[in-house]
This record gives sequence, C-alpha cells and structure tokens, in this order.
Amino acid sequence: MKSFSKTLLYSFPGTALLTISGAVNAAVTESENEDKAAQRYNIVYIMTDDHTMQMMSCYDKRHIETPNLDRIANDGVRFVNSFVANSISGPSRACMLTGKHSHANGFISNEKSMFDGSQQTMPKLLQAAGYQTAIIGKWHLISTPTGFDYWEILPGQGDYYNPRFITMDNKTVVRKGYITNVITDMSIDWLENKREKGKPFCLFVHHKAAHRNWLPELKYLSLYEDKTFELPENFYDDYEGRTAASQQQMHILEDMDIVYDNKMYRPETKTPLTAVYKAFIGRLDPEDLKAYEAFYQPIIDDFYSKNLQGKELAEWKYQRYMRDYAKVIKSLDDNVGRLLDYLEEQGMLDNTLVVYTSDQGFYMGEHGWFDKRFMYEESMSTPLVMHLPKGLKARGVIDQLVQNIDYAPTFLELAGVPVPEDMHGVSLLPLLKGRKPSNWRKSLYYHFYEFPAEHMVKRHYGVRTERYKLIHFYNDIDQWELYDLKNDPYEMHNLYGKPGYEQITEDLHRELTRLQEQYKDPIESQLKKN
Repeated sequence: MKSFSKTLLYSFPGTALLTISGAVNAAVTESENEDKAAQRYNIVYIMTDDHTMQMMSCYDKRHIETPNLDRIANDGVRFVNSFVANSISGPSRACMLTGKHSHANGFISNEKSMFDGSQQTMPKLLQAAGYQTAIIGKWHLISTPTGFDYWEILPGQGDYYNPRFITMDNKTVVRKGYITNVITDMSIDWLENKREKGKPFCLFVHHKAAHRNWLPELKYLSLYEDKTFELPENFYDDYEGRTAASQQQMHILEDMDIVYDNKMYRPETKTPLTAVYKAFIGRLDPEDLKAYEAFYQPIIDDFYSKNLQGKELAEWKYQRYMRDYAKVIKSLDDNVGRLLDYLEEQGMLDNTLVVYTSDQGFYMGEHGWFDKRFMYEESMSTPLVMHLPKGLKARGVIDQLVQNIDYAPTFLELAGVPVPEDMHGVSLLPLLKGRKPSNWRKSLYYHFYEFPAEHMVKRHYGVRTERYKLIHFYNDIDQWELYDLKNDPYEMHNLYGKPGYEQITEDLHRELTRLQEQYKDPIESQLKKN
C-alpha cells in the first residue's frame, strides 16, 4: 500500500515536501491494521456528464430538489472543494481512470486524442487484485475499454431516447426506453445476474445526463414549466479586464441554438443543428414523438409570435434551458434512488463505497454562459458526495482541496492495492476516516487544451489555492488573470497587475511553477524560453 507518509501533499507557498511526524506515522500503522482487518469493500462509482453543484440541492437550494443525491450526502460526506484537472468530458474521464493529469495520460482533448488503453489504469489494477470490474454507459474515450470484466458503452455522446450501445463483441444494439432508466436497469442487472457474487467489485455507472441538449423523459415534460428560475447576478457580465472570457462562443443569447437547445423547431427554421435535433427526437417511438411534439407546439407558437430580441430573448432562452436541464436531473435523481434502494435491499450498503460525481461542472447562466471548459469556479468545480461503508467514520462536510485525479488512488487504497508512485492524485482515504491531515495539499493544478474547437475557449493553465486563483491564457493569446475568491467569488475582477497584489502574484507564480515541475508539465518555463 502507498502509505500516507508517501503521498504528495504540499504546503503553499513553500516548495519542499512536508515531513510527517511520528504521531502521524503511528496513525498510518493503525490505519493499515484496520484495512487488513476489514472486508474488501465494493465500489459503486456513479458519474454524470455536466452536472453542476448549482443544480444539486445539498449544495444549492435555489433551483431544484435532488432528494436521492442528497441522501448520499446526508448519509455520508459532501466535498465542498471538489475540482477537476481539465474541464472537458473525455480528458476528465481519462484523469479519473489513470490518476494523472491530461499531459501524462495522453488524452488532452476530445478533438485530438484517443485514449491509450494499454497504459496503467485504476480498473486494471483492481482487476489484477481480484476485483470484478464493469462499466455501463458513457465512455467517450474513442478507444475500446480495457481493464473491465464487463462493459457496454454508448457510442460517442449517446442518445437520450431508445439509445444505442456497443457490446463487448463489438455489436451495436438498441435498448428501448429513456437512457437514464436504461443505464440504471443494466447496472442493477449486472449486480444481480452478471457478476460472480462473493467477490469484491467496482462498478462504474456512467450516465449521459445531464449533457447537452437536455432531452427530458416524457413523463417529466411538464415539470418545472410553472417555475421561474433565479437569474445569476452576473448574467449580464461585460467581461471587462478579461479578454479570453469575452472571446468565447458559449453565450446563451448568441450561441445557444434555438432549435437544438431550446427545441423551437418549425419546418421553416433552419439552424446549423436543426438536422441533429430532428435525428435525436426521431429516435422516439411514433406515439411518443406525437406526445413530445404536442407538448412543445404551443410553446413554439407562442415564442415565434413574440419575436423576442435582446435581453428578453436572452432571459427567455435561459428559462427554457434551466427547465429542460432540471427535468433531466429529475430522472437522474430518481435513478440514483433506485440504485441505492437495490443496494440497501440486498444488504450491500454497509460494505460498499458509493460515489456520486460529474465529469465537471457547468454554467447555468453565470457570466451569461452555458457549457464548461474555463478554469472559473462553476466548471472547474464538480459535485462529489459519498456514502461510506462501515469502518469509514467521516460524516458531513469535507473542505480539503480534492481533484478527480484523486479517485484512482482512493479506490486502490480502499481495496488494499498498492498505489503506483507515478499517479499524480492522492488517496482521500484519510479524509474518509475522519482525519484532518495537517499536511494536506494547499493548491491544485489545471490545464485546458481544446482550442481551436467548439465554443472557442482559449487554452489555459493555472493554480487554485484555498483563496486565490492564477490563470494564464496562452497559444494565440497571452493574458494573465488573478482572482481573490474570498472577496470576488464570481470572478468578475481581474487583479493581475493591480497595485497591492505584487507579493500574492509572485507567490502564485512560484507555486504554479512548482506544480508544473511536480507533474512534469513545465509549460510556463517552456513559454518563457520561446
């Protein structure tokens, strides 16, 4: 086992690895003895796509209620400083599987990458240690899954209605129904009928929800239609002092497709994504398609009769977006409840770690946006709640800085499997045991590569500490941004170069360079040479 005394936990702004006291080493020995005495825990890892903290009521009660997701948090722990290393789907998944940042695992963007399935991954290591491993749902890594005893995955992004799946014998099959229900059905079926009972397992339940374009389950079409969602206070951000933020293509008013995203289809309306939208809803059975169209037609007629422009159009699109997103989350929450109920009925919860998270956060109108990608809080952060099995004593809020590269070492240590030294992440197990390590990391590294590409967010990297964030946008731009998250939580005021922040800026630059050297991604020093 990779002992706690060897995990890479650093202080800020110093550059040396903190030493660990004899008292902590004694605690490590006690921890190892506890692990040996315990049964091998099962792991159920539930990951959604683009689900954000703002739309999960244990984090934010303004918009919707998510009782089953909250059930996990209420019964276990809720991480309030949980982040990703690269806020885009495929790269985020690769970070989770490998415990490494994107440059090290090779999958840096959805546009130009293919996951190298021959490399070391956490599922392979669990599998080699006797765990049964399975993944059902969204893969989105282009390659064929490796390290899994069983898999059935969605092609690409997948379909909300009557979804297609790729099977282990490379056949494509259609599963009737709504995708969130189908993935849950298949996951429960694997637990009940396809695994070897009595052996420990790690099941990855990877939902499509809540990915764009937020097509609801038909029984929830009318849900939230009478609700007016609160407008973010920075919805009309003018991006002053933030060049990269002003040059994106993810603005609700300008870039959200009125047909594909807002469902305002009529034959004479042509947008770049109209054909894709028609193909998506065309997967519905004929009677279901009639019901779908009957629901939207009055909304379509009313919308085009008003000829909305400017702020009125922006706020109308925002409300449609929020309602559809909330409907998709309702089905997701239902199905998390179904899976929890199954585990409870089978007497498995006491010996199973249940993790719920998303591959990244998402903008729900903040800065006037939808989508993700930026290092700003709404997309770098991600929900993370866990039901803890017996033996793990933590409960309530965990506020240490954690990142999705930490999941792999956590699962391995929980399973009693040695954690490879080349993993960048650190095990969260001490936190799950209720400890508050004095030498826990004080900063996180982030790097986004996917440019030029959809939504045109500039390439950037940066460091986030408990209070400050330093970002460098590079490639076809050279802009630095500095935020004081305590006094400016919405990241509206770029302090880089402002009087009075010289020492903070110097310290953050030093910490950024240290992290790049630690993870062997020395891009800042390379840029300086060029």
